[in-house]
Amino acid sequence: MMAGSSSVVVPRNFRLLEELEKGEKGIGDGLVSYGMDDSDDVYMRNWTGTIIGPSNTVHDGRIYQLKLICGMDYPEKPPKVRFMHRINLSCVLSDGSIDSKRFPTLGHWNRNYTMETVLAELRREMSAPHNRKVQQPAEGTMY
Repeated sequence: MMAGSSSVVVPRNFRLLEELEKGEKGIGDGLVSYGMDDSDDVYMRNWTGTIIGPSNTVHDGRIYQLKLICGMDYPEKPPKVRFMHRINLSCVLSDGSIDSKRFPTLGHWNRNYTMETVLAELRREMSAPHNRKVQQPAEGTMY
């Protein structure tokens, strides 16, 4: 560490353990949540996220599940994120994956962002004027 430098880089697994603990305790208002797919995954790669659709939008009352994959370079690089439930959203590609060119949280990733950040921003995107009234696939349909 250089003299005068006070930033400490938290190792990947410690960071993911912090996120796991926060995800298990429940986040804020409970409108987004996440957890590990398999507690035996020593590399902590595979996660499931849930977003409850925002009120006063076509997503109101819907529950969306997502897959998040944290590569070995996370949090330096963003997780890969894909909706499991079908959704029409301007930043979601036809296979359910998130287009980082249309979703700044992934496109302009900052190592301080977390899986919670990604899920909360996706939920905010559902409320954006260009997404809030877009016709959606039948509820519960999967990719």
